[in-house]
Amino acid sequence: IKVIDFAINRGKHAAVLAGYRYCRGEYVVTLDDDMQSPTYELWKLVEPLEQDLCDAAVAKFKKKQQAAWKNLGSSINGLMSTILLNKPREMAFGNFSVYKRFVADEMAKYPNPFPYLEGLLLRTTRRILQVEMEERDRGDDKKTGYTLGKSIALFANGFTAFSVLPLRISTIVGLCAAVIGFILGLIMIIRRLVNPDVLIGYTSTVVIQLLMNGLILMSLGLLGEYVGRIYICINRSPQSVIRETINLEEYETAE
Repeated sequence: IKVIDFAINRGKHAAVLAGYRYCRGEYVVTLDDDMQSPTYELWKLVEPLEQDLCDAAVAKFKKKQQAAWKNLGSSINGLMSTILLNKPREMAFGNFSVYKRFVADEMAKYPNPFPYLEGLLLRTTRRILQVEMEERDRGDDKKTGYTLGKSIALFANGFTAFSVLPLRISTIVGLCAAVIGFILGLIMIIRRLVNPDVLIGYTSTVVIQLLMNGLILMSLGLLGEYVGRIYICINRSPQSVIRETINLEEYETAE
């Protein structure tokens, strides 16, 4: 057993990438520590890699044994990956997978904070095979440590780290809102000219202002999220900080 001890908890994805940098072997296996991954079926993932049918094999569980809100979050995350990262719609990434050595090495080269494993995998290879399996029960009575806050943070990483499409969508939405506002303005002017008795509505004015201001603030917030993450990357914020290692006498890390 080889141990990497972090000084600060930077999240699961940063820890997995650190493991990729230190591990050895022709194939790299990733699984959670809750014993839900059916390790006795590991060879179903290894075999297609040995036959060169794919570069990465991922377990696809028919039924995930987790809370309903996590299933909803997984669905939203999958939809986001499909739209932003061009992930095949039918593909679902699980916590039990095997990669060829070059895939893990390429993913481990990512030096920045806010890593997102699905994005790194999809930009490394598209030869990904899914293998259906049955998920086991947890090995303890504890609930998952992946809280709602961590799930939202992970969603933010995937949303902003590997695509500028959200900024383009923000621009398109703003343009559409401006066009709609212009058309509504013309309609109000024409109605006023045709029928001088028509009163300019206070409610409609407030609604339009709230709508436009909301779109502006949303766009600024999205832009600020990108700028903030760029600023953190420029300052060379570490992806992870290793306090010590155990049973790792000789190793090489990616620069």
